[in-house]
Amino acid sequence: MGKATKELSAREVFARNLRRARRLKDLSQEQLGLEAGLSRAYVSSIELGERNVSVDNMGLLANALNVPLRDLVDPDKFRGLD
Repeated sequence: MGKATKELSAREVFARNLRRARRLKDLSQEQLGLEAGLSRAYVSSIELGERNVSVDNMGLLANALNVPLRDLVDPDKFRGLD
């Protein structure tokens, strides 16, 4: 039998897409944090899905990656890029 696919929460989608977008840009968490004005530890906790990130910080991260914020919350964006 096939494995049931679990629907990701909005936090999990953002975490996954942030990590994938950062890797596509070949940036470390430290570099992304510096560009966004956030700490590496904060970026890490977001990517691990441990944080409820504010919309303002979501915008800072999207701007630092030079991607539209909507891409970071789209469950179908960056699919299969791990």
